[in-house]
Amino acid sequence: MSKPSQFSLLTQRRFAPFFWVQFLGAFNDNLFKTALMVVLAFEAASWTSMSASTVTNLIPGLFILPYVVFSATAGQIADKFEKAGLSRLVKWLEVGIMLMAGAGWMTHTLWLLIAAVVGMGVHSTLFGPVKYAYLPQQLKPEELMGGNGVIEMGTFVGILLGQVLGAVLVAYKGVGIELVAGATLAVAVIGLLASYRIPLTPAPAPDLKINWNPVSETMRNLRFSKQNRSVFLSMLGNSWFWFYGALILAQFPVFAKDYLHGDHSVFVLLLTVFSLGVGTGSLLCERLSGHKVEIGLVPFGSIGLSLFGVDLYFASQGYTNAAAVQWLGFLAQDGALRILFDIVMIGVFGGFFIVPLFALIQVRCEPAHLSRTIAGMNILNALFMVAATGVAIALLGQGFTIPELFLATAVMNALVAAYIFSLVPEFLMRFLAWMLIHTLHRVKTIDADRIPETGPAVLVCNHVSYVDAIVIGAASPRPIRFVMDHRIFKTPLLGWIFRTAKAIPIAPAKEDPWLMEKAFIDIAQALHEGDLVCIFPEGRLTSTGELNEFKGGIAKIIERSKVPVIPMALRGLWGHLLSRSKDNVFERAFRKGWRSRLALAVGQPVAPLDVTPELLRTQVSELRGDWK
Repeated sequence: MSKPSQFSLLTQRRFAPFFWVQFLGAFNDNLFKTALMVVLAFEAASWTSMSASTVTNLIPGLFILPYVVFSATAGQIADKFEKAGLSRLVKWLEVGIMLMAGAGWMTHTLWLLIAAVVGMGVHSTLFGPVKYAYLPQQLKPEELMGGNGVIEMGTFVGILLGQVLGAVLVAYKGVGIELVAGATLAVAVIGLLASYRIPLTPAPAPDLKINWNPVSETMRNLRFSKQNRSVFLSMLGNSWFWFYGALILAQFPVFAKDYLHGDHSVFVLLLTVFSLGVGTGSLLCERLSGHKVEIGLVPFGSIGLSLFGVDLYFASQGYTNAAAVQWLGFLAQDGALRILFDIVMIGVFGGFFIVPLFALIQVRCEPAHLSRTIAGMNILNALFMVAATGVAIALLGQGFTIPELFLATAVMNALVAAYIFSLVPEFLMRFLAWMLIHTLHRVKTIDADRIPETGPAVLVCNHVSYVDAIVIGAASPRPIRFVMDHRIFKTPLLGWIFRTAKAIPIAPAKEDPWLMEKAFIDIAQALHEGDLVCIFPEGRLTSTGELNEFKGGIAKIIERSKVPVIPMALRGLWGHLLSRSKDNVFERAFRKGWRSRLALAVGQPVAPLDVTPELLRTQVSELRGDWK
């Protein structure tokens, strides 16, 4: 049966009210900030003695400041208290802030509006840890990618619509300020009403004692997160995306005016296509991931961020129009569509990059510490965004043009990605597996939910080709330690791949008894640590497409480690270019056609006491059926 679409979550109470609370919060933040920045940009003299550029650069900084100061405390609060109640308190705070902002609008009191900016920063800081910790409590593991995708889509669409409406409302002659004051208060009230529909979501750490010192708590959070390497590097990857995004987006106003020779509508167009790109990429993650947390999309997203960032530089260089244009006139210029395409694709691949990172953090972080981990990530995000501002100022001060800044950002992204993926090879392994099953083959998984999401187990499967491990790894919700013939490790490309994946080399007893015994010790250690281990009991690739005899090593493994064994069968790989078919391999491979069908069928777990090589061979044979 096909799995329900991620949009079905919007009809369910466990998700929909929370989505609208998040959407309306992002929308209101940007409606208010944009309206204030437009007023101060064009009417600064009637509000303050400071220059317009000073004030418009000060506002984003003041909004980010609470993330640095209060995130550590917000994370503890989100772990200690029930999340639906917290959401309502945060929404009541937003109503109060918008009342204060309304007073500032009506009396032309700038300090009240600046205080409201800081207040909305506090509001977002408090809600951030609640947002991403709420999802894994209410959604199933297979729903996390889709749920995060919808949340990210809603966030960026809310940001976009808030910016557009803020700029439009405040421009109304005579009543613009009144319209903004009324709209922001109305949105806050609607968000408050939606928060009362959020279902009860118990606190994961109700006995937590809050440390009110933000500095020491931040350092403790980061130290704790560093203990889980994949989580911590996912946090850094997430923060890097915000660095990349802040560096690119901050250039859009000047890029639209000085390079594209457009008015404010061209700037809005650039923001629109970028936001729609991120929303589209976020939504596509569920489909591309097969309803599981697929971190193989992260390298894919990173590659796109660099490629289209580089092309944006070349597209900008090729834009020759020098006449002032509105957005419709801009679309008619040579090279305009290429620029917009690059920007929308940067957004799409940004969605591919960020959504799996959020899902990975939610799945692999200790539940009782998730909100504090998200809070620590928010602090890193804020620091990276501040750093992006510093880097942009430094590079532009060195004479870089904005298109050259786009190019430098794309190159930096490639270097950072290569570094992160070298530290966590699992990202790259999953990417190779994802590419294999989404380009060369159409892979169907049957009962893949029988692969346990936690705890040790041994997977056994027929051995058809040199890419069996990659196909199996792509179907698994978690990393697998594969037991492989030691000779594969001497193959240039495949050897590097399997060493990177921490595969366990093994040799026949007659050939290398020491290596064989070491393999059994390594298997026992991996199972003791709670890992999944996959072996191919035939001991070698089939040369006929039929099952060979299952060796007795599996019995020895289970005798040492009393864990369940899960039989599996690969279908459709026989005749692959990397199989040992004695037929004309190229003829057979091409006869199968591009995107040939593969399947991985997973059987019921076998209890340790029932495990025998003969029983497992029979079960694998039945799962394989008539396929080769």
